[in-house]
Amino acid sequence: MVAMAATVAVVYPHMNGLGGDGFWLVREPKGRVHAIDASGPAGALATIKRYRTKGYDAVPPRGPDSALTVAGAVAGWELALELARALGGQLPRELLFGDAIRHAREGYPVSRSEARFKTSEEAALYAVPGFAEAFLAEGKRMSAGTLRQTTRLADTLEQLAHAGLRDFYRGDIGREIAADLERIGSPIVRRDLETYRARVVQPLSLRLRGSTIYNLPPPSQGLATLMILGMFERLKATRGESPEHHHGLIEATKRALGISASVVTDPLHLAHDPAGCLASSALEREAARIDIGRAAPFPLRHSPEGGTVWMGAVDQDGLAVSYIQSVYWAYGSGCLLPKTGMLWHNRGAAFSLDPASRNPLEPGRKPPHTLNPPLAAFDDGRVLAFGTMGGETQPQILGQIFTRYRLGMGLADTVEAPRWILDKNRDSETGVLRVENGFDPTVMRALSRLGHRIDEMDESDAERFGHAGMVLRQPRNGRVEAAHDPRADGGALGL
Repeated sequence: MVAMAATVAVVYPHMNGLGGDGFWLVREPKGRVHAIDASGPAGALATIKRYRTKGYDAVPPRGPDSALTVAGAVAGWELALELARALGGQLPRELLFGDAIRHAREGYPVSRSEARFKTSEEAALYAVPGFAEAFLAEGKRMSAGTLRQTTRLADTLEQLAHAGLRDFYRGDIGREIAADLERIGSPIVRRDLETYRARVVQPLSLRLRGSTIYNLPPPSQGLATLMILGMFERLKATRGESPEHHHGLIEATKRALGISASVVTDPLHLAHDPAGCLASSALEREAARIDIGRAAPFPLRHSPEGGTVWMGAVDQDGLAVSYIQSVYWAYGSGCLLPKTGMLWHNRGAAFSLDPASRNPLEPGRKPPHTLNPPLAAFDDGRVLAFGTMGGETQPQILGQIFTRYRLGMGLADTVEAPRWILDKNRDSETGVLRVENGFDPTVMRALSRLGHRIDEMDESDAERFGHAGMVLRQPRNGRVEAAHDPRADGGALGL
């Protein structure tokens, strides 16, 4: 997984990179589950006063002032490799990073997804110093297949392979990162990097019929995904791809996202234990508030954003990994650090400049995260790692693919099937149900009669519906099945 994470950080820069965050779930063959929170906090100079003085009403999504949280992904790789060594892993970093270094130095073709991906705040992104030179050709997005070399990023990866991953924070690489961030005016200082550590945390878990599903606790929105599945099970929908299936899932999603938004924050600032939201009594109470005959209103103030990569892996012994890493919005802050060649994320855009808000900007505080990489262990021995990109829509997409699988779809059909997402309406704050092209028209008509405001999308909007994947290990013969999203450039490989 570390080898994949390093390589995709080079060749998929619009969705992830060394300058981003990550979250891990690792399940040992005997059932023990490990969770790693590799998300970074706000820098020492990232205060509300600083941003208000600059005239901001909100944290900007692009530019140096959006590059305000430490990037945790590489520290997560370090913890994952420590766990791997404890389990007998012996592969050296030089081998794990070999493909990433080669692609960065010799060049890689711009992916189909990067060439067509639609970003918001695009003019602001292109204006960030250094962005156009790295990612545009004659002022326009590079076409798919264009060869791009990133030699400074290759040098950075070689140094990490040689000196160790701690060098990213407390060595020569860390010194260069801090100097570059200071040069562009980011509120992150050298001390923020030196003191940062990824953390091993207690995963959230939810007991369903015949399985247990795991996810990350706050600041991840793993809580929302688990709540959706817990509420949906209590609605007792048994027929997949029926109006009852999708209406129940949509309504569970509305309730879960509302609760999650009021709960998820920096783990040091939680008002109460999020596991309480997953108690059977709490899920029963919330499910009972769902009207199975009518859609509830669901206001949305903004359209979901997100650029992310999810990956899953399982070995012959049943060791399974579900992992996600991201730069938040496509291309993150847009700030390319010249000394190291890495693009820095803009996760701090999720903070509020209102000190009374649930997630106010404060030095050392973590912002709320859209990232969540679930993993399910079935009572019959099956182990399923699954996930998706999609920003705030991740729990919605995860709810659809997991329940489709549970209700009888095969892995490939599950990942390929058309999806829906709750999105902001263009002319109001009322949520609209955007439905992917190819969705069953009978189900859409039924959902419309239930009060859902439906907007059918065309094929050009495929990126909005996530890049999902699933990896399943069967217990009897050790057979592994995997499916990747046709909307993306991913793949499913056996080694």
